[in-house]
Amino acid sequence: MDTPAEGAVARTAAFFDLDKTIISRSSTLAFAPSFYRYGLISRVQAVRGAVAQLVFRMGGADHQQMERIKTEVTRACRGWSAERVTEIVTAHLTDTIAPIVYAEARLLLDSHREAGRDVFIVSTAGQEMVGPIGVLLGASGIIATRMRLADGCYSGEVEFYAYGEAKATRMRELATERGYNLAECFAYSDSATDLPMLETVGHPHAVNPDRELRRVARERGWPVLTFADRSRDM
Repeated sequence: MDTPAEGAVARTAAFFDLDKTIISRSSTLAFAPSFYRYGLISRVQAVRGAVAQLVFRMGGADHQQMERIKTEVTRACRGWSAERVTEIVTAHLTDTIAPIVYAEARLLLDSHREAGRDVFIVSTAGQEMVGPIGVLLGASGIIATRMRLADGCYSGEVEFYAYGEAKATRMRELATERGYNLAECFAYSDSATDLPMLETVGHPHAVNPDRELRRVARERGWPVLTFADRSRDM
């Protein structure tokens, strides 16, 4: 859900990818144990989520892997109550997300806010997960995947997939709505799949980049940041 702060107008903004940029893991897969505990997924699905999390942490996710995750998650969550998902995510933010936030990312988020910029989390994860994380991190708003709902439950179809060019399109829409000068805006991501997002702003940054993004950043002279420390005081 795109949720910019009501009535706020700023000339610049900073856009942050979430997984492996702000946090060290996949946000979607990180909640698999909680979803299992509350009966939303089976033990087999929880184990698959743990294995996928390990693979993601070791090497990230390319386009094919992202499409596979999208298909599996969409299929798994069909029939779930969107409100229930938000409740579970909110209840477990402290033990699930807070410990895996990069300390360097937290400082960077704070520095952009102190400079008067709006801060957005831009993630392929679902809005019911990204929304509470955005509140935890003090974000001005989010851009996230929206699942189609039927009577308050996921229908198994995607209404808006916040991935690739779609992220950049929504960023440009926000710039028009809020008067941002994108040439003066900032963006941060770890993945080459977010090149459209990074290319949309005047100040792109590669964070813990995958091989392809590292190559592009080197060729274009983009700053490359290394985040390693986890937050402890959140």
